[in-house]
Amino acid sequence: MSKKVLIISTSLRSNSNSNKMAEEFARGAKETGNRVELISLAGKQIGFCKGCLACQTTKKCVIKDDAIEIAEKMLDSDVVVFAAPIYYYEMPGQMKTLLDRMNPLYGTEYKFRDVYFLTCAAEDEADVPTKATNGLQGWIDCFGKAAFMGTVFAGGVTGTGEIEGHVALQESYEMGKNI
Repeated sequence: MSKKVLIISTSLRSNSNSNKMAEEFARGAKETGNRVELISLAGKQIGFCKGCLACQTTKKCVIKDDAIEIAEKMLDSDVVVFAAPIYYYEMPGQMKTLLDRMNPLYGTEYKFRDVYFLTCAAEDEADVPTKATNGLQGWIDCFGKAAFMGTVFAGGVTGTGEIEGHVALQESYEMGKNI
């Protein structure tokens, strides 16, 4: 059965390594007949959550910016994939800000069930993405019908394009094929 897949590339750098992973995941998912949309946070305006909780009543955020459209796309997707660089052993601030702004989805009839995480970092030890993954898991835990389905990590990549030839690209592609 075809799934609606939303891939969110959180890097703000052009041609980023994590975006290359997102593109490979998308290629794999498309090849198996899924409907895939890849969006980037680059150029998007996403303000900080104010903690007013108005969204819990209205199911809409009071801040009028690009997070509203992203929330609508997430609400209607079967699969959500985040692609992110690891900064100081954590997810980048723009990703955390986006997750905070997805509060209007809490308590709705969201469709996403499967959540994936593609990460890369200059450091290459296997535990580098642990804190970022735990942070995403905390967000997923708030959505009882959703589950963390997998992650791919590309270590040892810093500069733009350094990911070329890295095994993580093939792993991202395969993960996309197997959703």
